Amino acid sequence: MSTLHLRKGRLSPLNHPLITVVMDGVGLSDLREGNALSMAYTPTLDSLFDTYGTLALSAHGSAVGLPSEGDMGNSEVGHNTLGAGRVFEQGASLVQGAIQSGALWDGDTWAWLVEGVKRSGEPMHWVGLLSDGNVHSHEDHLYAMLRQAARDGVAKGRVHVLLDGRDVSEVSAELYLERLERVLAELNASGLDYRVASGGGRMTTTMDRYEADWGMVERGWRAHVLGEGPQFSSALEALESLRSAEPGVIDQFLPPFVITEDGAPVGQIRDGASVCFFNFRGDRALEITRAFEEGESFEGFHRDPVAVRYAGMMQYDGDLKLPQRFLVEPPHIDESMGELLASAGVAQFACSETQKFGHVTYFWNGNRAGAFDPKLERYEEVPSDDVPFEQRPWMKAAEIVDVTLGALQSGGFPYARINLANGDMVGHTGDLRATILALESLDLSLSRLLKGVERLGGVALVTADHGNAEQMYERDKKSGAILLNANGSPKALTSHTLNPVPLTLFDPHGKAPKLLHPDELAREGIKPGLAHVAATTLELLGFAPPSTYERSLLR
Repeated sequence: MSTLHLRKGRLSPLNHPLITVVMDGVGLSDLREGNALSMAYTPTLDSLFDTYGTLALSAHGSAVGLPSEGDMGNSEVGHNTLGAGRVFEQGASLVQGAIQSGALWDGDTWAWLVEGVKRSGEPMHWVGLLSDGNVHSHEDHLYAMLRQAARDGVAKGRVHVLLDGRDVSEVSAELYLERLERVLAELNASGLDYRVASGGGRMTTTMDRYEADWGMVERGWRAHVLGEGPQFSSALEALESLRSAEPGVIDQFLPPFVITEDGAPVGQIRDGASVCFFNFRGDRALEITRAFEEGESFEGFHRDPVAVRYAGMMQYDGDLKLPQRFLVEPPHIDESMGELLASAGVAQFACSETQKFGHVTYFWNGNRAGAFDPKLERYEEVPSDDVPFEQRPWMKAAEIVDVTLGALQSGGFPYARINLANGDMVGHTGDLRATILALESLDLSLSRLLKGVERLGGVALVTADHGNAEQMYERDKKSGAILLNANGSPKALTSHTLNPVPLTLFDPHGKAPKLLHPDELAREGIKPGLAHVAATTLELLGFAPPSTYERSLLR
């Protein structure tokens, strides 16, 4: 627990509950075409913004600890920043820095991976998301490791590619595969044996999270480890063939595949190999890590363990110590808002459905699993449906509100936080109509929640963690024109965006100060971002924010 104690603040504490509502993936954009938020019927949000106003918060790039202003925010860094109250350098920046400084190669884990395969003669394997989305991974990190392994005398390398189409253009895998093949050809020209061994779309293969679909991880295991799956002579041939077999399928949903030569897989992961999972983000890396590290105790699916040296790009769960070996130290986020409130004896409630449950708990708490004080904290997970999100765009918003209103009505929780996942999870499908329905469902549930908060005499901070649903069409970066498919239809944008997100203070009884006006913030030289939400929350609860936190946005 924190040694820093919260002091009484300038405001009297609220005598009724305060709730933070994170509308996942709902940003702000003045563009109308392809903007699911402006196209949806959202009377609750319209009234909320009109009555109470809204601040536009930065939720990408340096505002959430990412390397450049061209880097989209994501749910992991967004919730880290919302809960931490200040900006910590995040995975992409940390890995980039470790590569540039050489610290990654100088570390014990890299030497351990290299030494293992030089001793056994097995290949060194890399598994991860092949794109430059910079949300879970970056292709440049993989290329740097391939080249360094070659310099370090690793004769054989195998890459198991998870295709994106979610944080990047929905049909773009050939660009990344071609770039990877050029790097492999460069290495093989010096007499090495480096190849693509297997792959599949990220939403069918390997990258499950929160134990929503262990079958996804099992399919990855069978392709990467056992060499089982549809066989092709190259990843580009697999891409072309799999797309032809299912016209209209986008990269993230492509099935697993295996590369073979003379009828045999070219890159099964066997005893004696070294394996690096090169994603830096933890949520979709944790289950495959467990499959490699948990031995006979593993219960995710039936598999025979393999005796390999396994490492992650980062440690994906610091409490569970998974993986045991990793290449780059994760950010150390101390004294998060949740920890400080627990130290002050404030009871807290957190709720979301499976897809975002870890975000309002683990990531919000600074990458810490479990409660700081189980006597004071209650975490409720609503199980997500195991169907494509565009088929259930309402998701579990209604159920989350049911559970949350019950907790608030109990009178035991001065503070609560919830995540409504509709805008992000449905937005990632690229289905505009479904995303419009998702936001209308969110709005309907939000209406019921806010009415409940009003009945209880409470206050709500309504915000988001990053943009997505407000920009569903790809646009030219210079002209802003909508990009078109060959048939003349708009190209769907399935990734997050660089747009700001809203912050509105719902205060129907006039109990709290107003949020600062954008003009006031501009005069003070303050660019509001997600990191300012924690201090704002602490002030509403009657505490003085720590001096290390970004300032409150209250007048």
